[in-house]
Amino acid sequence: MIRLLLVTILLAGCGAPPAADPDAWMIGPFEKYAGNPILMPQGATWEAKDLFNPAAWSDGETIHLLYRAEDSSGIGIWNGTSRIGLATSTDGIAFTREPEPIFGPADPWELPGGTEDPRIVRIDGTFYLTYTGYDGETARMGIATSPDLRTWTRHGPTFPERGWTKSGAILPEPIDGKYWMYFGDTNIWAAHSTDLLNWTVVEEPAIRPRPGMFDSRLVEPGPPPMLTEHGILLLYNSADDSLKYAAAQALFDPKNPAQLIARSDEPFLQVTNELEKSGQIANVVFVEGLIESEGIWYLYYGMGDSGIGVATAPAGNR
Repeated sequence: MIRLLLVTILLAGCGAPPAADPDAWMIGPFEKYAGNPILMPQGATWEAKDLFNPAAWSDGETIHLLYRAEDSSGIGIWNGTSRIGLATSTDGIAFTREPEPIFGPADPWELPGGTEDPRIVRIDGTFYLTYTGYDGETARMGIATSPDLRTWTRHGPTFPERGWTKSGAILPEPIDGKYWMYFGDTNIWAAHSTDLLNWTVVEEPAIRPRPGMFDSRLVEPGPPPMLTEHGILLLYNSADDSLKYAAAQALFDPKNPAQLIARSDEPFLQVTNELEKSGQIANVVFVEGLIESEGIWYLYYGMGDSGIGVATAPAGNR
Protein backbone atom coordinates (compact mmCIF):
# COMPACT_ATOMS: atom_id res chain seq x y z
CA MET A 1 0.00 0.00 0.00
CA ILE A 2 1.18 3.50 -0.74
CA ARG A 3 1.76 5.12 2.62
CA LEU A 4 0.94 8.68 3.48
CA LEU A 5 3.59 11.27 4.18
CA LEU A 6 2.07 14.16 6.11
CA VAL A 7 3.50 17.56 5.42
CA THR A 8 4.72 18.96 8.72
CA ILE A 9 5.48 22.49 7.61
CA LEU A 10 1.89 23.73 7.54
CA LEU A 11 1.57 26.95 9.48
CA ALA A 12 -0.96 27.15 12.26
CA GLY A 13 -4.12 28.88 11.16
CA CYS A 14 -3.45 28.47 7.43
CA GLY A 15 -6.93 27.01 6.96
CA ALA A 16 -5.77 23.88 5.14
CA PRO A 17 -8.08 20.87 5.42
CA PRO A 18 -6.68 17.91 7.30
CA ALA A 19 -4.81 15.35 5.20
CA ALA A 20 -7.04 12.39 4.42
CA ASP A 21 -6.30 8.70 4.46
CA PRO A 22 -4.31 7.98 1.27
CA ASP A 23 -6.82 5.31 0.31
CA ALA A 24 -9.37 8.13 0.14
CA TRP A 25 -7.52 10.95 -1.61
CA MET A 26 -5.29 9.05 -4.03
CA ILE A 27 -6.60 7.45 -7.20
CA GLY A 28 -5.74 3.91 -8.19
CA PRO A 29 -4.22 1.40 -7.85
CA PHE A 30 -3.36 1.37 -11.53
CA GLU A 31 -2.69 -1.74 -13.59
CA LYS A 32 -0.65 -1.57 -16.77
CA TYR A 33 -2.34 -2.88 -19.90
CA ALA A 34 -0.87 -6.25 -20.82
CA GLY A 35 -0.68 -5.27 -24.48
CA ASN A 36 1.56 -2.21 -23.95
CA PRO A 37 2.87 -0.39 -25.88
CA ILE A 38 -0.37 0.74 -27.51
CA LEU A 39 1.39 3.13 -29.93
CA MET A 40 4.88 2.97 -31.45
CA PRO A 41 6.78 4.86 -34.15
CA GLN A 42 5.72 4.33 -37.75
CA GLY A 43 6.56 5.43 -41.27
CA ALA A 44 9.69 7.20 -42.43
CA THR A 45 8.96 10.85 -41.62
CA TRP A 46 7.74 12.89 -38.64
CA GLU A 47 6.87 9.95 -36.32
CA ALA A 48 9.44 7.42 -37.52
CA LYS A 49 11.94 7.53 -34.65
CA ASP A 50 10.16 7.65 -31.27
CA LEU A 51 6.70 8.19 -29.81
CA PHE A 52 6.04 9.16 -26.19
CA ASN A 53 4.67 11.51 -23.51
CA PRO A 54 1.02 11.98 -24.55
CA ALA A 55 -1.67 14.35 -23.31
CA ALA A 56 -5.28 13.18 -23.27
CA TRP A 57 -8.72 14.75 -23.48
CA SER A 58 -12.17 13.21 -23.87
CA ASP A 59 -15.49 14.66 -25.04
CA GLY A 60 -17.30 11.85 -23.25
CA GLU A 61 -17.37 9.58 -26.29
CA THR A 62 -13.99 9.85 -27.99
CA ILE A 63 -10.57 9.96 -26.35
CA HIS A 64 -8.13 12.33 -28.03
CA LEU A 65 -4.45 11.58 -27.50
CA LEU A 66 -1.94 14.32 -28.29
CA TYR A 67 1.43 12.61 -28.44
CA ARG A 68 5.04 13.64 -28.92
CA ALA A 69 6.63 12.19 -32.05
CA GLU A 70 10.27 12.43 -33.14
CA ASP A 71 11.86 12.14 -36.54
CA SER A 72 15.61 11.85 -37.20
CA SER A 73 16.30 15.34 -38.50
CA GLY A 74 17.45 16.98 -35.28
CA ILE A 75 20.82 17.50 -33.66
CA GLY A 76 22.78 16.04 -30.79
CA ILE A 77 22.79 12.61 -29.24
CA TRP A 78 19.05 11.95 -29.77
CA ASN A 79 18.94 13.40 -33.29
CA GLY A 80 15.20 14.10 -33.29
CA THR A 81 12.85 17.02 -33.97
CA SER A 82 9.59 16.70 -32.05
CA ARG A 83 6.05 17.39 -33.24
CA ILE A 84 2.65 16.68 -31.73
CA GLY A 85 0.35 14.16 -33.36
CA LEU A 86 -3.30 13.32 -32.69
CA ALA A 87 -4.87 9.89 -32.31
CA THR A 88 -8.45 9.04 -31.33
CA SER A 89 -10.13 6.07 -29.69
CA THR A 90 -13.54 4.99 -28.46
CA ASP A 91 -12.27 2.25 -26.14
CA GLY A 92 -9.13 3.87 -24.70
CA ILE A 93 -6.82 1.19 -26.12
CA ALA A 94 -7.06 1.04 -29.92
CA PHE A 95 -6.19 4.40 -31.50
CA THR A 96 -6.48 5.77 -35.03
CA ARG A 97 -3.81 8.32 -35.92
CA GLU A 98 -4.14 11.38 -38.11
CA PRO A 99 -1.62 11.32 -40.96
CA GLU A 100 0.02 14.69 -40.23
CA PRO A 101 1.02 16.40 -36.98
CA ILE A 102 -1.45 18.88 -35.53
CA PHE A 103 1.24 21.08 -33.96
CA GLY A 104 4.92 21.54 -34.70
CA PRO A 105 7.83 23.95 -34.37
CA ALA A 106 7.44 27.31 -36.10
CA ASP A 107 9.33 29.92 -34.08
CA PRO A 108 13.12 30.13 -33.54
CA TRP A 109 12.86 29.22 -29.85
CA GLU A 110 11.20 25.93 -30.88
CA LEU A 111 13.92 24.83 -33.32
CA PRO A 112 15.67 22.56 -34.00
CA GLY A 113 14.48 20.42 -31.07
CA GLY A 114 10.80 20.97 -31.77
CA THR A 115 7.63 21.01 -29.70
CA GLU A 116 7.60 18.50 -26.85
CA ASP A 117 5.55 16.97 -24.04
CA PRO A 118 2.03 18.38 -24.41
CA ARG A 119 -0.60 18.79 -21.71
CA ILE A 120 -4.13 19.86 -22.60
CA VAL A 121 -7.19 21.32 -20.89
CA ARG A 122 -10.43 22.74 -22.31
CA ILE A 123 -11.87 25.81 -20.59
CA ASP A 124 -14.94 27.72 -21.80
CA GLY A 125 -14.74 26.15 -25.24
CA THR A 126 -11.02 26.83 -25.77
CA PHE A 127 -8.21 24.28 -25.64
CA TYR A 128 -5.09 25.39 -23.78
CA LEU A 129 -1.99 23.46 -24.79
CA THR A 130 1.14 23.72 -22.70
CA TYR A 131 4.27 22.38 -24.36
CA THR A 132 8.05 22.71 -24.41
CA GLY A 133 9.92 24.41 -27.23
CA TYR A 134 13.58 23.41 -27.50
CA ASP A 135 16.13 25.41 -29.49
CA GLY A 136 18.96 22.95 -28.90
CA GLU A 137 20.23 24.73 -25.79
CA THR A 138 17.29 25.91 -23.68
CA ALA A 139 13.87 24.37 -23.07
CA ARG A 140 11.08 26.93 -22.69
CA MET A 141 7.45 26.29 -21.84
CA GLY A 142 4.87 27.78 -24.18
CA ILE A 143 1.08 28.02 -24.39
CA ALA A 144 -1.04 27.72 -27.51
CA THR A 145 -4.83 27.94 -27.83
CA SER A 146 -7.29 26.32 -30.21
CA PRO A 147 -11.05 25.96 -30.70
CA ASP A 148 -10.73 22.53 -32.32
CA LEU A 149 -7.28 20.92 -31.65
CA ARG A 150 -6.18 21.76 -35.21
CA THR A 151 -6.06 25.53 -35.62
CA TRP A 152 -3.60 27.00 -33.12
CA THR A 153 -2.63 30.44 -31.87
CA ARG A 154 0.80 30.60 -30.24
CA HIS A 155 1.34 32.87 -27.24
CA GLY A 156 5.13 32.63 -27.01
CA PRO A 157 7.22 31.45 -24.07
CA THR A 158 5.20 31.58 -20.86
CA PHE A 159 8.05 32.58 -18.54
CA PRO A 160 10.66 34.26 -20.76
CA GLU A 161 12.35 35.83 -17.75
CA ARG A 162 13.04 32.44 -16.13
CA GLY A 163 14.97 30.80 -18.96
CA TRP A 164 14.69 27.00 -18.76
CA THR A 165 11.06 26.05 -17.99
CA LYS A 166 8.99 22.96 -18.74
CA SER A 167 5.87 20.96 -17.99
CA GLY A 168 2.89 23.18 -17.29
CA ALA A 169 -0.16 21.41 -15.83
CA ILE A 170 -3.21 23.69 -15.52
CA LEU A 171 -6.11 23.18 -13.10
CA PRO A 172 -9.17 23.78 -15.33
CA GLU A 173 -11.38 25.16 -12.54
CA PRO A 174 -10.69 28.68 -11.24
CA ILE A 175 -10.31 29.26 -7.51
CA ASP A 176 -11.45 32.66 -6.25
CA GLY A 177 -11.16 34.06 -9.76
CA LYS A 178 -7.67 32.68 -10.44
CA TYR A 179 -6.44 29.75 -12.49
CA TRP A 180 -3.53 27.73 -11.14
CA MET A 181 -0.74 25.87 -12.86
CA TYR A 182 2.05 23.62 -11.60
CA PHE A 183 5.26 23.58 -13.66
CA GLY A 184 8.96 22.76 -13.53
CA ASP A 185 11.31 19.84 -14.05
CA THR A 186 13.60 19.92 -11.02
CA ASN A 187 11.34 21.48 -8.43
CA ILE A 188 7.63 21.99 -9.07
CA TRP A 189 6.42 25.58 -8.79
CA ALA A 190 2.89 26.99 -8.63
CA ALA A 191 1.69 29.97 -10.66
CA HIS A 192 -1.65 31.78 -10.95
CA SER A 193 -3.41 33.74 -13.69
CA THR A 194 -6.71 35.46 -14.42
CA ASP A 195 -6.51 35.05 -18.21
CA LEU A 196 -4.64 31.71 -18.60
CA LEU A 197 -1.90 33.43 -20.62
CA ASN A 198 -0.08 35.72 -18.18
CA TRP A 199 1.14 33.94 -15.05
CA THR A 200 2.53 35.03 -11.68
CA VAL A 201 4.88 32.52 -10.04
CA VAL A 202 4.88 31.71 -6.33
CA GLU A 203 8.61 31.80 -5.80
CA GLU A 204 8.86 29.10 -3.12
CA PRO A 205 8.64 25.66 -4.80
CA ALA A 206 5.43 23.73 -4.17
CA ILE A 207 7.21 20.33 -4.29
CA ARG A 208 10.92 19.65 -3.91
CA PRO A 209 12.92 16.46 -4.42
CA ARG A 210 13.43 14.38 -1.27
CA PRO A 211 16.94 13.05 -0.52
CA GLY A 212 17.22 9.29 -0.30
CA MET A 213 13.79 8.61 -1.87
CA PHE A 214 12.45 7.65 -5.28
CA ASP A 215 12.05 11.37 -6.10
CA SER A 216 15.47 12.51 -4.88
CA ARG A 217 16.78 13.86 -8.22
CA LEU A 218 13.83 15.70 -9.74
CA VAL A 219 10.06 16.19 -9.67
CA GLU A 220 7.89 17.25 -12.62
CA PRO A 221 4.11 17.64 -13.07
CA GLY A 222 2.12 14.93 -14.81
CA PRO A 223 -1.41 15.37 -16.22
CA PRO A 224 -3.49 18.47 -15.41
CA PRO A 225 -4.40 18.51 -11.70
CA MET A 226 -7.93 17.80 -10.49
CA LEU A 227 -10.07 19.54 -7.88
CA THR A 228 -11.45 16.79 -5.65
CA GLU A 229 -13.38 16.68 -2.39
CA HIS A 230 -10.05 16.26 -0.58
CA GLY A 231 -8.11 19.03 -2.31
CA ILE A 232 -6.17 19.58 -5.53
CA LEU A 233 -4.76 16.27 -6.71
CA LEU A 234 -1.58 16.30 -8.81
CA LEU A 235 0.03 13.22 -10.31
CA TYR A 236 3.72 13.92 -10.75
CA ASN A 237 6.79 12.38 -12.34
CA SER A 238 10.05 11.88 -10.52
CA ALA A 239 13.54 10.41 -10.78
CA ASP A 240 15.96 9.13 -8.18
CA ASP A 241 19.73 9.69 -8.06
CA SER A 242 20.28 7.01 -10.71
CA LEU A 243 17.70 8.70 -13.01
CA LYS A 244 15.18 5.90 -12.67
CA TYR A 245 11.75 7.42 -13.19
CA ALA A 246 8.50 6.74 -11.32
CA ALA A 247 5.16 8.49 -10.76
CA ALA A 248 3.60 9.60 -7.47
CA GLN A 249 0.70 11.71 -6.18
CA ALA A 250 0.42 14.93 -4.18
CA LEU A 251 -2.45 16.86 -2.60
CA PHE A 252 -2.69 20.66 -2.31
CA ASP A 253 -4.90 22.97 -0.27
CA PRO A 254 -7.71 24.40 -2.47
CA LYS A 255 -7.72 27.54 -0.32
CA ASN A 256 -4.00 27.99 -0.98
CA PRO A 257 -3.04 25.96 -4.08
CA ALA A 258 0.69 26.48 -3.50
CA GLN A 259 0.43 24.73 -0.12
CA LEU A 260 1.19 21.01 -0.08
CA ILE A 261 -1.03 18.98 2.27
CA ALA A 262 0.09 15.41 1.66
CA ARG A 263 2.34 13.39 -0.60
CA SER A 264 2.84 9.70 -1.27
CA ASP A 265 6.09 8.25 -0.03
CA GLU A 266 6.06 5.42 -2.57
CA PRO A 267 5.45 5.61 -6.33
CA PHE A 268 2.25 4.22 -7.81
CA LEU A 269 3.73 3.59 -11.29
CA GLN A 270 7.23 2.23 -11.84
CA VAL A 271 9.45 0.80 -14.57
CA THR A 272 8.66 -2.87 -15.27
CA ASN A 273 8.27 -3.32 -19.05
CA GLU A 274 11.31 -4.07 -21.23
CA LEU A 275 10.69 -0.99 -23.39
CA GLU A 276 10.56 1.13 -20.22
CA LYS A 277 13.87 -0.36 -19.11
CA SER A 278 15.83 -0.03 -22.34
CA GLY A 279 14.18 2.46 -24.70
CA GLN A 280 15.70 5.66 -26.08
CA ILE A 281 16.12 6.71 -22.45
CA ALA A 282 16.45 3.80 -20.05
CA ASN A 283 14.28 3.36 -16.95
CA VAL A 284 11.51 5.81 -17.78
CA VAL A 285 7.77 5.87 -17.20
CA PHE A 286 6.43 9.39 -17.68
CA VAL A 287 2.75 10.22 -17.11
CA GLU A 288 1.05 13.13 -18.90
CA GLY A 289 -2.48 12.13 -19.94
CA LEU A 290 -5.38 11.11 -17.69
CA ILE A 291 -9.06 10.76 -18.54
CA GLU A 292 -12.09 9.07 -16.97
CA SER A 293 -14.43 7.03 -19.16
CA GLU A 294 -17.34 4.84 -18.04
CA GLY A 295 -16.03 4.48 -14.51
CA ILE A 296 -12.40 3.79 -15.46
CA TRP A 297 -9.30 5.97 -15.25
CA TYR A 298 -7.07 5.75 -18.32
CA LEU A 299 -3.53 6.97 -17.60
CA TYR A 300 -1.33 7.41 -20.68
CA TYR A 301 2.43 7.51 -20.32
CA GLY A 302 5.73 7.41 -22.18
CA MET A 303 7.71 4.17 -22.11
CA GLY A 304 11.45 4.71 -22.23
CA ASP A 305 10.92 7.79 -24.44
CA SER A 306 10.17 5.31 -27.23
CA GLY A 307 6.51 4.19 -27.10
CA ILE A 308 3.20 4.89 -25.37
CA GLY A 309 1.49 2.76 -22.75
CA VAL A 310 -1.71 2.93 -20.74
CA ALA A 311 -2.61 1.92 -17.20
CA THR A 312 -6.14 1.70 -15.85
CA ALA A 313 -7.89 1.90 -12.49
CA PRO A 314 -11.48 1.98 -11.23
CA ALA A 315 -12.70 5.56 -10.87
CA GLY A 316 -14.31 6.04 -7.49
CA ASN A 317 -15.65 9.17 -5.85
CA ARG A 318 -13.50 12.27 -6.05
